[in-house]
Amino acid sequence: MFLLGVWAFWLEPSNFVTTNTTIKLSRWPKECKNLKIVLLSDLHVGSPHNDIDNLVKVVAAANSIHPDLVLLAGDYVIHEVAGGHFVEPEPIAQALKKLSAKSGVYAVLGNHDWWYSASRISKAFKEANIPLLENKAVPIQLGKCHFWLAGIGDYWMGHHDFYKAMQSIPEQAAVIAFTHNPDVFYEIPTNIAITFAGHTHGGQVYLPFMGRMIVPSRYGEKFAIGLISEAGRNMFVTTGIGTSILPVRFRVPPEIAVIVLDNS
Repeated sequence: MFLLGVWAFWLEPSNFVTTNTTIKLSRWPKECKNLKIVLLSDLHVGSPHNDIDNLVKVVAAANSIHPDLVLLAGDYVIHEVAGGHFVEPEPIAQALKKLSAKSGVYAVLGNHDWWYSASRISKAFKEANIPLLENKAVPIQLGKCHFWLAGIGDYWMGHHDFYKAMQSIPEQAAVIAFTHNPDVFYEIPTNIAITFAGHTHGGQVYLPFMGRMIVPSRYGEKFAIGLISEAGRNMFVTTGIGTSILPVRFRVPPEIAVIVLDNS
């Protein structure tokens, strides 16, 4: 038990991994084949093992991947976690400012960010020149690759509005979206090729035969981790970096998620 405790409360939470996933999409243009996206979520800076120094390491590791696009899916601060300490959003945003991607770095807010201060975090990101896409969309161009990126507000706290986000997007355009909470799944318009999310932490603890212990979703484990495809919709959910409530991870390591989009 002692060794399991050391693993769950120290070794695994303090060591992030890089995961690689290739996803084939029928609605993805061939000109955008092999688009490489880095997805970061639930940084929860100030949770145990996740101070600014660790964030600097995460940023450096993400940059070493040389992504085409970086998506920040919310929950930069912590609301409550045993053994943690609050870190203000300004140094977090300044560390994230050093992220680099060919087509840019974009962010949305998570529920913890709203619980603390959406306005203060928004201001910190603006000063760091990181665009916040709260129910907004922007066109992305990389060589001959053209698509739109839509950011959707948080399902719990951010007044998610797909209509508002997509009203400026041409009807036949290729679209990807990102948000914090995956429970928006059944509201995703089917013309969005794929949506990226976080929030669940993958349950933080995954026990054989018992499953994921705590998944903050109305759908249980269904949207806890990885790729979900159903009824013409696609979503990818990352396990995130930090921890919440309890500073524990078991068989759900912190991750920098690297997703390559291919056309099928």
